[in-house]
Amino acid sequence: MLEATEDNEPIAAAGEAASISKSARKRLLKQQRLQERKIERKAAEKERRREDLERRRREWEEKLADKTEEERTRLVESRKETRRERMEKRTEERSKRAERLRTAAVVGQKVVLDLEFSDLMSPSEIQSLAHQIMYCYAVNGKCEYPAHLWLTECNGKIGSQLQRLPGYDKWIIEKENRPYIEVFQDHKEKLIYLTADAETTLEELDTNRIYIIGGLVDRNRWKGITMKKANEQGIQTAKLPIGNYIKLASSQVLTVNQVVEILLKFVETRDWKNAFFTVIPQRKRGAVEIEGDDTIDVAKIEKECNEEGLEADAEEEVEEEYTDNDAIRAKKQRSESKTEETDNKSLCQLG
Repeated sequence: MLEATEDNEPIAAAGEAASISKSARKRLLKQQRLQERKIERKAAEKERRREDLERRRREWEEKLADKTEEERTRLVESRKETRRERMEKRTEERSKRAERLRTAAVVGQKVVLDLEFSDLMSPSEIQSLAHQIMYCYAVNGKCEYPAHLWLTECNGKIGSQLQRLPGYDKWIIEKENRPYIEVFQDHKEKLIYLTADAETTLEELDTNRIYIIGGLVDRNRWKGITMKKANEQGIQTAKLPIGNYIKLASSQVLTVNQVVEILLKFVETRDWKNAFFTVIPQRKRGAVEIEGDDTIDVAKIEKECNEEGLEADAEEEVEEEYTDNDAIRAKKQRSESKTEETDNKSLCQLG
């Protein structure tokens, strides 16, 4: 199944470690090391951004230091104009993205995130899944041919967590408190649950079909649960044809945004191999040739958003020393502090 997993959860409690096998313990230790390195990388990236912000601030101060008051004013006004143009461009891009998503609601490939499993997850896992859904939404919005995304059973604990996400109420996405089996009760024959346990391999995407991804942060505790669910409901199942093109180097774990990216890339190219090699990170592949590197990088999306905000903050900090108009300053702070924050990692496991 395509069940959600999560990279930042503790791997195992101390009591659990004593009862697991030697090979399982090795896997857990490896995952813990990877998690520690990930935390270190994040800390290093945060420090790099801080240093970059300080560098930009110093450069701006130095640029203004030897200028006359008239020249300073001209430079500040020029920077303001540049920022206004940038904000206008962002507004235009958001408008185009919204239009693409509205069009997708009519003609796009329907993809459902099944959120029924919140009762099986801890509060931290639910929080993780909510953030992962946010990343998934952002990836879809940036795509030229976005999917028509649905969230089903987005109530209860997961619904409350989703409500905490910035801008969630404005998402152009279908939000249903009902299970998908009720939402699509008149189109049950069109439902296909994506699960690695399926015998059928997905060869083609059909816009008349509705593909379901299970949202469950389970760390393999609930292996096969979506396959069982689909069988009990009498709906079709299928697995992505990853094995036809790639031998994954580690576990059969992909993030939800990677799964959605694969579907989106296939919609664009009609080429599974291209989709897999474009989206699946090299570290997850075995000894295979790398073909293509134009993947939609969610981490990069988040990084770019953060850096844009940091750069603007640096400019504003220095400009305030040369600006007397409090109204303009307040407006500037509000406009630059509210960038669209829906860009970002939902994890999901292949069965």
